[in-house]
Amino acid sequence: MANTFTSYVNKDVGTSAATVVTVGASTQTTVIGMSCANTTASPVTVDAYITRSAVNYYLVKGATVPVGGSLVIVGGDQKVVLITSDALKVVSSTASSIDAVTAVLNIT
Repeated sequence: MANTFTSYVNKDVGTSAATVVTVGASTQTTVIGMSCANTTASPVTVDAYITRSAVNYYLVKGATVPVGGSLVIVGGDQKVVLITSDALKVVSSTASSIDAVTAVLNIT
């Protein structure tokens, strides 16, 4: 089994969900960090969730990200394991308002 660290970046996430990562066949992905930064001049809210078998499971829903601030959704002692076909997604309450940075460990 190969272990590969990688990161994903999503620029200007808005009111349509952005897929951060979709887990491929024969792969497990461990999310080791996920942060969302507000790039606007007003507070925004953010949702981050996993879609598994067409059902959404929220990591955070409607969390406020202040002006000039960020929200750490996954990090520190918390990790999230994704399985084949899971999709990690993020969406904001305001158009083009969030930059998301996600670090993962892929196990194939």
